[in-house]
Amino acid sequence: MIQIKSQDITKQQVWEAYKKVKRNKGSAGVDGIDFEKFESNLENNLYKLWNRLSSGSYMPPAVLRVEIPKSDGGIRALGIPTIADRVAQMVVKDYLEPKLEKIFRNPHNNPTNQPLRNPNYPISTYIPR
Repeated sequence: MIQIKSQDITKQQVWEAYKKVKRNKGSAGVDGIDFEKFESNLENNLYKLWNRLSSGSYMPPAVLRVEIPKSDGGIRALGIPTIADRVAQMVVKDYLEPKLEKIFRNPHNNPTNQPLRNPNYPISTYIPR
């Protein structure tokens, strides 16, 4: 029997996303698993993540809230995702970014031919009709 996944996500995409996340470094999330622990069971961790992503059953865990001081004396809350969640986010980013760049860089949809970072144009300017 052939099992069909609901999302077209390959194991290679998950592996490439993991390599990018590892290059960015970062600390452990709410689960306390750092890169050393994650890599001690890397194949299983990436397989479980791929399985959940491709079946559509992935649910992101909570993020670790860390408060960092601001220069004005205030405090800024920062959410630190788990390593597995950072990989999942990277898979989605790598999938969506090229597709969205085609839309937002298309001169017919984007009078500035710039990424959607220009606050002078409403988002409706960039969306094809």
